Amino acid sequence: MTIGKLKLKNPVMVASGTFGFGEEYQDFMELDRLGAIIPKGISLKPMVGNLPPRIFETEGGILNSIGLQNPGLHQFIKDKLPFLTRIRTHLIVNFFGNTQKEYIELAGCLNEVPGISGLEMNISCPNVKQGGIAFCSDPRMTYRLVRAVRKSTQLPLIVKLSPNVTDIDSLAKIAEEEGADAVSLVNTFKAMAINIHSRKPELGNIIGGLSGPAIKPIALRMVWEVSQRVKIPVIGMGGIVKAEDAIEFILAGASAIQIGTANLVNPQTSTEVIQGIKKYLAENKIHHVRRLIGLFRP
Repeated sequence: MTIGKLKLKNPVMVASGTFGFGEEYQDFMELDRLGAIIPKGISLKPMVGNLPPRIFETEGGILNSIGLQNPGLHQFIKDKLPFLTRIRTHLIVNFFGNTQKEYIELAGCLNEVPGISGLEMNISCPNVKQGGIAFCSDPRMTYRLVRAVRKSTQLPLIVKLSPNVTDIDSLAKIAEEEGADAVSLVNTFKAMAINIHSRKPELGNIIGGLSGPAIKPIALRMVWEVSQRVKIPVIGMGGIVKAEDAIEFILAGASAIQIGTANLVNPQTSTEVIQGIKKYLAENKIHHVRRLIGLFRP
């Protein structure tokens, strides 16, 4: 399985924001078995995140409003990276900024750090110089951002796409044309919940991101549509909780998948999915998982 220059031992990754910095899961599973680890997203400076409550369980998933809390680039390199680089698999660092300059600086700095296999750029963040409009909301901003970041790093670059747009296919195509090695989708859907007794929001930030099994059919559709539009690898995510879910995404055109919310329910989900995919391949006498990619035919 290849993503840019990366050769993955299997197509199963863990999604950023759901796996901490790896250490939190070392007592529950063999981290070396993963195709890649994508730790919590990193910004240039530390972020404290949103006011609590930050997580609310809903039908078929969770709402989260963590607010991208993280220790910042330099603390990440000092305190978190030593453990992550000891794991015998690829480390893909998710990063984000509030200005194009921050994205460029982050990508440039991470490019020089030993032990990092690739970068995943979250473009769902607000551009503070454009009135808080998310970078992914305007194709022109997406074009300029991906193009600029591509020039600042030689590492494999994955662009993580938001589903909260009118035309995710076009954004994926722009990312491809401006040098992305892959696209990953989908990030969370904007959503909310109200407590009928207090008549107040269940989240401190009112609106959060919906993830989990509830979004899987929509995410699957988006992955299939994007895979028809681009030639670079598509990494699928959104509600994957078992091997059958992962296989659906691969059949729809995903070259690899990421497991997110399920990690919070069952820490061993990823290894169980890896085993389930192997079993499916053996039962169907398929020699390699790449032969499954895009086999879905309407």
